[in-house]
Amino acid sequence: MLKWVALFVLVPTIELALLIEVGQRIGTLATLGLIAVTGVVGASLARTQGLGVIGRLQADMTDGRMPADALLDGVLIMCAGAVLLTPGLLTDAGGFLLLVPAFRGWLKKRVRARLERAVSEGRAHVPFDVRASDAERPPESSGRVIDVESTHEPD
Repeated sequence: MLKWVALFVLVPTIELALLIEVGQRIGTLATLGLIAVTGVVGASLARTQGLGVIGRLQADMTDGRMPADALLDGVLIMCAGAVLLTPGLLTDAGGFLLLVPAFRGWLKKRVRARLERAVSEGRAHVPFDVRASDAERPPESSGRVIDVESTHEPD
């Protein structure tokens, strides 16, 4: 509960204080310009990195690998884009930090370890074994059988 209070009360309060302070030091128009520039640059960087992640997703799926790493990258880049579009200097710093691959790698390790701990402690449940090959998985059936016959007609 305390984390949510910090997220929805403390962060906007700090953002407002920072914007007021920066506005007093560099001026209102310069502060608004700074917010606009960070939003545009951040969105552009997030878009570029997001397209790279889509390429990695496709490559992983084509090679038959589970694209877990690329999916997590995609989620973090999407979060970065969202906070970069939110007016504020603190959120912009966090968003740009999420766009740094080294920081994202460090954060992914922490998220993965936390998720694995939650699964091992029974606080989270994974409903299927993602490591099973297609041959090991039971076939999914809707209960209906559709019989199709194909013929080739010459032109």
